[in-house]
Amino acid sequence: MRTKAAVIIATVATLIGLADGAHVLAQRRTPPKDPKSIALFNWLWYMGMLRGVQEIDAVATLELKATGTIGVGGQPCTLTNYRVSVNYQTPGMRVQYTCTTADGQSRKGIEVVSGQFAWDEDVVGAGLVPGRGTATPNQGALTDRLIRLWSSPQGAPKAAVAGGENTKVTTEGGKTVVTFPIPGVPGAEAKATLNGSNQAERVETRLGNAVTEFTYEKYADYNPPDDKVEGFYAGHIVEKRDRATIRDLTVTETEVGNLYVVVPVPENVRNRSSR
Repeated sequence: MRTKAAVIIATVATLIGLADGAHVLAQRRTPPKDPKSIALFNWLWYMGMLRGVQEIDAVATLELKATGTIGVGGQPCTLTNYRVSVNYQTPGMRVQYTCTTADGQSRKGIEVVSGQFAWDEDVVGAGLVPGRGTATPNQGALTDRLIRLWSSPQGAPKAAVAGGENTKVTTEGGKTVVTFPIPGVPGAEAKATLNGSNQAERVETRLGNAVTEFTYEKYADYNPPDDKVEGFYAGHIVEKRDRATIRDLTVTETEVGNLYVVVPVPENVRNRSSR
């Protein structure tokens, strides 16, 4: 009797779910028709960022691990650990790395940006609890970190949508090109060139005479084998500033399942930066 009752309950629940789904589907938003909206929609769609029958951008956070090299102290440093944690809704990013330079020196760092504040940590969450770690203000790195955040494979389409009327879509050499302002960096403009799969293959960001170029390739779902959600990310990332390579990364794993990621600003950073 218990088994039969469970089957009946499950069946009713399924029918109710189908009915609700049909109701919502009937209210699905009208697909975009103008070229700009179509381009932005396709960019988000082919990144796997649009979810549900309403097709809204449902990617709120990102966790990423990678190998490769980064520039530290003006020289390349081979990574032994590299992890990026991002919150897009309350914009913030924490980059943790350990690497070795050509002369065998080990380097490590934790670089953080949140809103209009940038700082470095000696331990994750430094300065949030009295006596635990040191958060060192680094406002000089604010612009570079915001550009990196909003020129990234997921950050760029979000920034383009947020740009509203200031975002423009054109065609160059048969490819879709999207230009948009970088949030939080007055005067910075990004130019994203999309590939045939409607994913950014190149993002060039200019601020005055400074040019930061990001190239992206090998898009795939890099989530763990037991958590594939067709949330795509670039597998190879190269960042150059004024033609000098800053980062050359091979992505090994991502988590786009909206993990809990927060980047609160320590009081000493907030107070120091507001002076």
